[in-house]
Amino acid sequence: MEHYARLREITGGMSAYLAVYGCQQNQADGDRLRGMLLAMGYRLTQNHTEADIIVLVTCAVRKHAEAKLLGHLGELLHTGKPGVKAVLCGCMAQREEVRKLLKKSYRQVALTFGPADLGRFPEYMLTLLSEGGRHLHVSPDTAPIEEDIPLARVSEDGRANVTIMTGCDNFCAYCIVPYVRGRERSRAPEAVLEEVRGLVSDGVREIWLLGQNVNSYRPDFPDLLRACGSFDGEYTIRFMTSHPRDAGRRLFEAMAETPRIAPVLHLPVQSGSDAVLAAMNRGYTRKEYLEKIRLAKELIPNVTLTSDVIVGFPGETERDFLDTLALLEEVRFQKLFTFQYSPREGTPAAELPCTLPPETMKVRFLRLLEVQKEIETAM
Repeated sequence: MEHYARLREITGGMSAYLAVYGCQQNQADGDRLRGMLLAMGYRLTQNHTEADIIVLVTCAVRKHAEAKLLGHLGELLHTGKPGVKAVLCGCMAQREEVRKLLKKSYRQVALTFGPADLGRFPEYMLTLLSEGGRHLHVSPDTAPIEEDIPLARVSEDGRANVTIMTGCDNFCAYCIVPYVRGRERSRAPEAVLEEVRGLVSDGVREIWLLGQNVNSYRPDFPDLLRACGSFDGEYTIRFMTSHPRDAGRRLFEAMAETPRIAPVLHLPVQSGSDAVLAAMNRGYTRKEYLEKIRLAKELIPNVTLTSDVIVGFPGETERDFLDTLALLEEVRFQKLFTFQYSPREGTPAAELPCTLPPETMKVRFLRLLEVQKEIETAM
């Protein structure tokens, strides 16, 4: 609180522009950054040309999105106020390649920090505004999630996000998240329940519990779900994203037995081939995944199933791809999020040879879309 008081003396009505890119968890981080900026004394503006400081919450999941964001950052700084400073936080701030580029080509970026240091934003800003210079921090990957951060949510038609855990311990071969978000860290159940209770009291109708692997929440995700659905009020609890490894009977029973939990399960499979799943380091087999799906359908008869699939992972054969199509036909997902594999620097898969010709990957991708379209049309 001392930081906020001192910052309000310095900022004196200055303006801040905040832009959030990427996943729902980044949107939740944006709510906290917005709250902290207001507590610092900044006036928020939607016009970057009025801003004294530009704050970007970044995403590093895909290289194309990263390059696009850097281009937008350059445009914001070029057209902004003379002397405007920028803060770049979130996943991109953890990547050494990005920090090197910022040092060389984006001199107006005065502060960077990763997701684990979100609560240190006021401290970092006080140092920046008091001492000047540039402060490009690398956040530790094991820092606890800080509570008591002021929140300023943007109204989304009665919907609110609640981060319950962050980070990832799975290290899927294609994914950058563990390297930029750090290891798994969970909030205390009491803190989560207090936040959910407050949202219900405020009349929020749809509450999303968020985490990179939300059902890896500790001490216990099914117990937390039941507790979140126990308050009086007209509201629905949803959650994402679940990892198949930690999905099982207790989770499905909690969903089935708690009326306020939406019967919707997003369970990314990524591939229907055991060989590809092993190469991806997903931690389950095709058979194990299908057993979980059968159990979910048995315990939650009205369940809506959605999933993610990656086409063209290094080493994927035609047989592997046909196994994926067969899995779609067997499960019959109501919705599917599909991706063509692209290597991400800093991940183990980026070191694997990509022998699949681009045209073959495109053809497979279109075949996948056609099969899923037929499934959805038949429902």
